[in-house]
Amino acid sequence: MKQISLEELLEAGCHFGHQVTRQNPKAREYVFESRDNINIIDLGKTKEGLEDAAKFLLETAKKPESTLLIIGTKRQAQPILEEELKRITDEGKKDLGLFTVTKKWVGGMLTNYSALGRNYARLKELKEKLNSDEWKQKYTKKELVLFEREMEKLFSFYGGISTMKKMPEAVFIVDTHTEDLAVKEARRMKIPVVGIVDTNANPDLVDYVIPANDDAVGSLKLLIGYILDSWNEGKTAASHPEEAVKEPKTESPKKEVKAEPAKKTASKRAAEAPVVEGEKSPKKTTKTTKTGKEREATTEKKG
Repeated sequence: MKQISLEELLEAGCHFGHQVTRQNPKAREYVFESRDNINIIDLGKTKEGLEDAAKFLLETAKKPESTLLIIGTKRQAQPILEEELKRITDEGKKDLGLFTVTKKWVGGMLTNYSALGRNYARLKELKEKLNSDEWKQKYTKKELVLFEREMEKLFSFYGGISTMKKMPEAVFIVDTHTEDLAVKEARRMKIPVVGIVDTNANPDLVDYVIPANDDAVGSLKLLIGYILDSWNEGKTAASHPEEAVKEPKTESPKKEVKAEPAKKTASKRAAEAPVVEGEKSPKKTTKTTKTGKEREATTEKKG
């Protein structure tokens, strides 16, 4: 998992909170100080919360058929979500299990999921019928325009979750203060909540708190990109588990090669030992002893 530094958080503007008068008393533990009547968020706790949330989502993504619901209806967050989702989907992953709500959170999307299924079915029906030329011939132009408007409205609300067949394993919320209804529904359905919590929000309602600025574009892009990269990394690890198994096998031959020079006999060590000046090698001494005996033998013969 990619490591993030305090300098990156500082450059993105993650430390700017809301005005002191708008501060939530339960968010004081994440406030470093106040300057010019504006709260400054402790970036050390931001880094810690972001890494904990990313680790949780990485492990959750490894589960089979796991899904993540992303809620970001703020005007600043909508283009960032679309850009980041397009970036990770272009890397070759077809099914990442990601669903989004970017227009408006409709009450009951989690608690009344079965009843909202009728809206999903209606959206699917309109898509199929408006693509059929035979069906269009049965209605006037005015009626077709009304059908198209109905489809666009349903798609703006339910387009990002129309294919979601079950409850998500986790929910990532960009602004927990604005999406307080979504937080309550997720807690009621016992779904873990990962959220960007500013100084005006209640952190006690969130399971994995990321204390940071939820208004600045730079802050949102950094945090959303980091979270989506963690989820993508978990899905990649789940789809290619053999890569993690092959890594330790490549290191074993190197250890065996290093251990071979140590297994040498005493004779080899003696043969490879350096000869000091003034000393004679064993081979030379044997030759000298033999020549001495030969000389003695020759002298006896002469005598």
